[in-house]
Amino acid sequence: MDIITMARDLGKALQQEETYKKLHEVQTKADADKELQTLIGEFNLKRMAINGESSKKDSDPDKLSKLNAEMREVYSKIMSNENMIAYNAAKSEYDAVANRVLAIVQQSSEGADPETADYSSCSGSCASCGGCH
Repeated sequence: MDIITMARDLGKALQQEETYKKLHEVQTKADADKELQTLIGEFNLKRMAINGESSKKDSDPDKLSKLNAEMREVYSKIMSNENMIAYNAAKSEYDAVANRVLAIVQQSSEGADPETADYSSCSGSCASCGGCH
C-alpha cells in the first residue's frame, strides 16, 4: 500500500470518528435553525455596515459605536443559541482529535518516533510550563 492510499484510509477513519459524526450532526441542526441563521445574517450585515462606515473619510464615531453595540448584542444571541453552543462544543472535541492526528503525522515526518509522537500545546517557553507529557 502506498503512502497516498494510507493517507486516504486515515481520512476515511477520521470520518468514522465519533467526534466527527457528532460535529456533522450538530452542524446540520445549526444549519436548519432558522433563528440562528437569521442572527448570523444580521451579524454579517452589521459587520459590513461597520466596515462601510469605518472606511469613510468622515465616518461618524457615534454611528460606529451604535453599530458595534448592535453587533455585540447579535453576537451574544448567536453564542447563547443552543444549537451554536452544541456546535462549538462538538467542534472543540473534534478539533482536539484532528490536531492530535495532525501532530503525530507532522512529528513523524520530522523523524519523531510514531509510537510516542503526540499533540503538545508547548509554546516553547518553559516559564509557564506545567510539564511535558
